[in-house]
Amino acid sequence: MSDQDEAGAGTDAPDSGHARDERSDGGGRGDRADAHDRGGDRGADRGDRGGRGSRGDRGDRADRGDRGDRDGERGDGAGEQPREANVFASADRGPLAGGDTGGAATARRALRTWASTAGDRHTSVQGDGAFFEGNQFFSVYGFGDSARFVRGPVPPETLARLAQVYCEIAGYQRMKERLRENRVLVLCGEPGSGRKATALALLDEVTGGKVFRLDPRHGVDEITGEALQEGGGHLMELLTEDFGTEGGSRARSGPGDGAGSGRRPAARLSELHLDRFGELLHSRDAYGIVLVESGEAADRLLRGRYGTYCAPPPADEVLRRHLRERLRGEPAEALGAARALAARPDVVRALGLEELRPREAARLADLLARHWRGETTDGQLLAECAGFVAAQAREWFAGADRPGVLPEALPALNAGAFRIAVAVFDGSAYSLAAEAAELLAWELAVTLDPEQAPGRRLFGAHAEHRPMRARAVLEDGELDLGPAKVPVRAVRFRGGALAAAVLGEVWHGYHNVRGPVARWLRALCDDPRAEVWVRASVAAGVLCSWDWIHGFRELIVPLAVTDAPVTRLAAATALAESARDPRIRPAVASVLKDWAVSDDSTLVGTVLLAHGFVLAAGNVPGSLDALARVVRACEPTDGDVLVPASFSVTRLLASGEPEPVLLRLRQWLEDGRLNLANLVHLAVIRALDTRTTHLWGLREVPELEEHAARPLLVALLATRPALAPELARLLRHTLATARSGEAALEALGGLLRRAAKDPEALGHVCAFLPRLAVERRDRDRLRGLLNELVRDRDRPLDRSAARRMWDAVTEGANR
Repeated sequence: MSDQDEAGAGTDAPDSGHARDERSDGGGRGDRADAHDRGGDRGADRGDRGGRGSRGDRGDRADRGDRGDRDGERGDGAGEQPREANVFASADRGPLAGGDTGGAATARRALRTWASTAGDRHTSVQGDGAFFEGNQFFSVYGFGDSARFVRGPVPPETLARLAQVYCEIAGYQRMKERLRENRVLVLCGEPGSGRKATALALLDEVTGGKVFRLDPRHGVDEITGEALQEGGGHLMELLTEDFGTEGGSRARSGPGDGAGSGRRPAARLSELHLDRFGELLHSRDAYGIVLVESGEAADRLLRGRYGTYCAPPPADEVLRRHLRERLRGEPAEALGAARALAARPDVVRALGLEELRPREAARLADLLARHWRGETTDGQLLAECAGFVAAQAREWFAGADRPGVLPEALPALNAGAFRIAVAVFDGSAYSLAAEAAELLAWELAVTLDPEQAPGRRLFGAHAEHRPMRARAVLEDGELDLGPAKVPVRAVRFRGGALAAAVLGEVWHGYHNVRGPVARWLRALCDDPRAEVWVRASVAAGVLCSWDWIHGFRELIVPLAVTDAPVTRLAAATALAESARDPRIRPAVASVLKDWAVSDDSTLVGTVLLAHGFVLAAGNVPGSLDALARVVRACEPTDGDVLVPASFSVTRLLASGEPEPVLLRLRQWLEDGRLNLANLVHLAVIRALDTRTTHLWGLREVPELEEHAARPLLVALLATRPALAPELARLLRHTLATARSGEAALEALGGLLRRAAKDPEALGHVCAFLPRLAVERRDRDRLRGLLNELVRDRDRPLDRSAARRMWDAVTEGANR
C-alpha cells in the first residue's frame, strides 16, 4: 500500500485505548517536575566506579545509518532491559527538570549585575566619620563629650563659593517664604540630594550671610535661646528618633566600648518641638532649618506645617555650574569640551552611576577641569571616575555596626544588610531582596552580639523609602519563572557598578563580615526557588573568584557535599562562575578533576553539573570530554551519573555552539559503549521536552531568547536550520532504540502538543517531521502517535494541526 493510500486513514483511526493524559500543554516532563522528587534518593548505589559498560554490548551501533532498526536494538540490549528502563524513566526528575532551574532571564540579570569590575579596594573617602541610618545620626569616631552644646559659624568663603555654583531647585521660592513666615523649616529628602546646600543657600539669603551649624548630638527639644545667634540662620541635622540607652542598652563593656555614653535618649521630633524652636528663633530674630532623611520621621513631618520635600537638582545643571566656576578664565570652548568629555561612553561606564549627586557632580567637574588643563591623562580620569562607586560603598559600611552592641546597632546593620541584599538581587523582586536582607541582618546581629536575640521591626522603614538608603529604586518588572513570567515590584541600584562595589567593599574590607555573609549565601542556595538560589550561587561564584582560598572552603564545599540536589546545582553554578576569571580557572579545573574520581556521589554529581556551563573547561569540546570521562567509568544504568550528565550535555547544546555537541553525540553513538549511548538518548529526550529557558547557562545566547518558552529542539530548528539533518538522525536513533523509544515518543508527543498551539513552532516542526519519517516503520510510529493524540478524550490534539503534521509525515516517503 502506498503512502498516499495510508494517508486515507486520516485521523479517524480507532482510539488506541489509553489517553496520554500526562502530556501537558507544555509538553515536557521538565515542566511537571514533582517537588517531592528534589529531595528524594536517586536510588541504588552506583557500584564499582572502576567498572565500565560492556564494550561487547554494541546494540547502539546496530544500523548506524538512519534505519533505526528496533529489532537490532532490542536484541543487543535485551539483558539490561529491566534496569535500563529506570534510567529513562528518571530522565525528568529532580532539580534538573526544567521548572527547578528557573528561567533564563533570572540568570541573565544576575550575570549583568556582576559584569562590571569589583569594587576598588584602595579608594579613600574624606569626611568627619559621620553617617546616617534612617533618621539616626552616628559618628564613626564616637560622640565624645555630649554635655556641651556646640555651635559653629559657616565660613563666609564657603557661602560665597556656594552662591557661585548653587542650582536653585523647584519650590525654592516657596521654601523661602515659609521660612520667613514660620522661622523654622524642615527639609526632607534622600541622602546626598543637596538638602544641605539648599538649606545653606536659604539661610544665607534671609540672614545676609550669618549662618551657623548646630550640634547634631542634641535634639531640637534641647535647644535653648543661649545656643542661638541673634539675627542668624541655624542649620541642624536631625538625630535618630528613638535612639538612646533608656531601657535598651546594657552597662557592660564590649566591642563598642565608649559608644554608649549614657546620654539621655533623643526625643521623637514633633510639631510641638518645632513650635517651641520657632518661638525661640523669633525671640532672637533668627531662622532655623532642620534636615531630615526620608523615612518615618519625614513622612510624619511632611504632613505638618513645617515639612517640605527637597528634590535633588538636575545633575547636568549642577555639573555645568561647577565646570563654569572651575574653568573661569579658560577659552570659551573649554566648557563645551569638558561637558562632551563627561558624556563620553567610557567615562559614563567608569562612573557606573545613572545620575550623580550634587557632591559627586562637583567632584567630576574638578576632574574634568584638571583633564582640560592637561594635569591628568585619560587613564587617570577613568580611574578616578571608577572610584565614585567605591567611595559610596566605603561611606556606607564605615562603622556600620556602631556602637557595637544591640539593639543600638540594629538600624545600621539593617541598612547594611539591605544594601548587600540589593547587590545580590539587583533587578529582582523587592520582596525577595527585603526578606534576604532580614535574614542577613539576623546573621550580622548574632555575630556582633551573640547574647542578644535580635528581632524584626514590623512597621519600620516603608518600602517606598528603604531603597533610597541604598541608591536604589522600585519599578515595575518581570520575573522569569520558566513556564511563565509574572509581574513584580523590582528593586535595583541606580547604577550598574554599585552591586560589585558593595560586595567588593564588604568582602575585601571587613574580614569578620565574611562569616555571616557566607552562611547567608549558603542558606539562600538551599532555597528551592530558582530566582533565589540562582542569584545567590552566582554571587557566591563572584566572591570565590575574588578570594578562592577562602571562598572555596566557606561557600562551595559545604554546598557540594549536601544531599539536596538544588544545593549541588548551586555549588556547580558557583564553581563555573568563579572559573570565569582565567586566573581561577586552573584551580577550578583541578578541583573538578579530583572530585570526578571521588567515591562521594554528591561530589561526582556536582562535577557533572559544573561542566554544563562551559566556563570550567574553557570551551565546549573540553566540557564534553570531561563529561565523557565520568560517564565511561559508570554503569550503563547508573542514573546518578547519567541524569546530571545528560542535563549538562543538553545545556551545552543550548550554549550557542551546538555543532561540536552534535558531532560528539554522533561519535558517542559510534563508539558502541552502552553508557555513552544512553547518555546520548537521554540528552535527545531532554532536547524534546525541556524549554530553552530552563537550559540557561553563564554565557548569553541572544539568538535563543526569542524561543525561550519553546523546547530546545524547536529553538535549534528555528535558529540553526542547517542542523536539522543531524538532529533528525539522533532523534530517529533514540526513537528506534527499544530502551529509550517509549520515553522519547512521549516527549515527542508533548512537543507536538506545544507546536499545535504555536503557529511558528508548528511550521518548524512540520518542516522537520519528514526527516523523521524516512522509512515505513518511522511513519507508522509517528502516525500512531498522532492518532493517539487526536483521540485523547481529555485533551485532543487540534485536528487542523494534526492534519498538517500527518501530511508532513507522509512527505517523508518522498525524501
